[in-house]
Amino acid sequence: MSDDGHLTGGDPDPFQWDTREGCEVRQILDRVADKWSLLVIALLDRRKLRFTQLRREIDGISQRMLTVTLRQLERDGLVERTVHAVVPPRVEYELTPLGGTLHTTIRSLVTWTEEHQNEIAAARASYDGRAALEDH
Repeated sequence: MSDDGHLTGGDPDPFQWDTREGCEVRQILDRVADKWSLLVIALLDRRKLRFTQLRREIDGISQRMLTVTLRQLERDGLVERTVHAVVPPRVEYELTPLGGTLHTTIRSLVTWTEEHQNEIAAARASYDGRAALEDH
């Protein structure tokens, strides 16, 4: 690693963003990697949904948490909120083009998880077995 916090080859130190003041990478990662954000982004893939539809689809999310999550995703430019002038007002949410690019990344993560879930389950069982022996 060089003195300026970079790994050899010019790649930035992966922990450098965590310590620098004013760097928003950590905040963005915290937001987009949040389980509620991931679920909202996944559900909005190539479709518009109303708040009630999202809430019904996301098991365990409170109305307040969904509201906060949608506002944060809208603020970050990942979700677009459209209010239709009808009575009662109809509000729909959809991914922006930027949000759509993030969905592609999320889909890759889900695919990786599905492909390796058995290996992870075996590793967990092995670890839990060792931990149980150490506790005795």
